[in-house]
Amino acid sequence: MPENRAQRSRADTTPPRTGADEKTTLRGFDYLRNAVADKVAGVPEPQVRTGGVLSGTNLLGLLKHLAFVERFYFLGEDVGDWPATMRPSAEDTVEGVLADYRKTVERANQVIDACPDLALPAPRPPRPGPAPSMRWVLVHMIEETGRHAGHADILREQIDGSTGR
Repeated sequence: MPENRAQRSRADTTPPRTGADEKTTLRGFDYLRNAVADKVAGVPEPQVRTGGVLSGTNLLGLLKHLAFVERFYFLGEDVGDWPATMRPSAEDTVEGVLADYRKTVERANQVIDACPDLALPAPRPPRPGPAPSMRWVLVHMIEETGRHAGHADILREQIDGSTGR
């Protein structure tokens, strides 16, 4: 643990109070995406890829996984092996995974912004049954990202005592 925890603590970001309309309200929760990326930024090797719990969950793997989930739901890219999305390869770097995640989020936001009605189906790879609505995908991604942001909070605090969003 760091000697001066106060130096590693950041002001907590509260949920947004946005919302002229539904899409604006849902997009306001993008702060969760930034929070997860910020938890990974600046973490050195090998700590960024070292599992902090028995399952092996690690910061780099969480961010890599979230990029795959964003591409699946918003860009229609298929994922053949979901468990593999949580495991960073030896070639994955903090800078590379962060850049990929940020680029993926930017592309996903373009798809969201172009959607004229949240009741319309979101893009996705071919699957049986109808595609979920963009509304469902946005809410699901808030839940998915928020859940993993909590994991990242704990993992980062274990690494260097850093807290806050």
